[in-house]
Amino acid sequence: MAKEWYNRKWAIVATHALVWTLLYSLPFLLRPTYEKPASPAEMAEKTSWFYFLLVFYIAQIIFFYTNAFYLIPKLVQQKRTMEYTSVQLLVFMAFCAMRYVFERFYLGKAIVDLKPLILFTVFTFLFILSASTAFQMVRERILMERKVSARENENLKTELSLLRSQVSPHFMFNVLNNMVSLARKKSDLLEPSLIKLSSLMRYMLYEADEEKMPLQREVEYLQSYIDLQRQRFGKNVEINVEMNVPNNHYEIEPMLLIPFVENAFKHGTGFIMHAQIDINLFTTADKLFFAVRNKYNTTSEEVKDKTSGIGLVNVKRRLNLLYGNNYVLQINSKDDWFYVTLQLDLH
Repeated sequence: MAKEWYNRKWAIVATHALVWTLLYSLPFLLRPTYEKPASPAEMAEKTSWFYFLLVFYIAQIIFFYTNAFYLIPKLVQQKRTMEYTSVQLLVFMAFCAMRYVFERFYLGKAIVDLKPLILFTVFTFLFILSASTAFQMVRERILMERKVSARENENLKTELSLLRSQVSPHFMFNVLNNMVSLARKKSDLLEPSLIKLSSLMRYMLYEADEEKMPLQREVEYLQSYIDLQRQRFGKNVEINVEMNVPNNHYEIEPMLLIPFVENAFKHGTGFIMHAQIDINLFTTADKLFFAVRNKYNTTSEEVKDKTSGIGLVNVKRRLNLLYGNNYVLQINSKDDWFYVTLQLDLH
């Protein structure tokens, strides 16, 4: 994934350079008036101060990044407090020595007043130290949050991939059972059924790995599955399907709806009087409405296999991961009917 421009190296370096330039330009910018040197000696002294400040500022910048990128990670985070404190004292004394050497030898002062020298150095030293420490703490916090976010995204992708992979074997198991049943009956529907199955497998193997698919393509997939089941059960199960999807750019997570349909055929067929499955899907105002209902036998004590219920459990988890609060799922049963309704925000 491409970085945002403000996260690129050149932008970061430019930002740091701009901040340092503004910071060290403030004393000159805020000076009310500029007084022209009265003599060559005064001009020389001002020039000397300028070069000293330039060197002093560069030393502070070096200390800022050394403290942030080396001293804190290597000493503070390793609980080597005494060593860190000793280094800071040495740096402070080095700053004081720089100021003293400059005033004593370059400006030629016979006596250097140590009190203002130390106060000036303490103020600048603590400012740079505090700014450097705060910078490193914020930087580490941002890096940690990025790592946590990247780890969560990776875990999310892994979990979604696992959930999707658990749907496919269950689905294939049922469809292949349909093919075996047609083969045993030597049905003429076996060949077109195999063609539909080939189309479904192509979708599952080569298209369903995408994060999103056109809703129209997903509906075609559902319709092919329903056609296979319709061929299998014939007149034994009344199957009513109405799926109206306009030609638009709506997208949906691949194989998100199939578990509801698969569950209806799994538990809505068999020893059920007047078995019936109704499937309805339509979109309006950037929302998907999907409803499946099937009759079921309330007196049947079905011995569930190891994969029973995996589809609905997985689809609930996938909905939570993918859509958060942007969906409404209702599953209930009443008067020998099992109902599933899903409202999904497609915007």
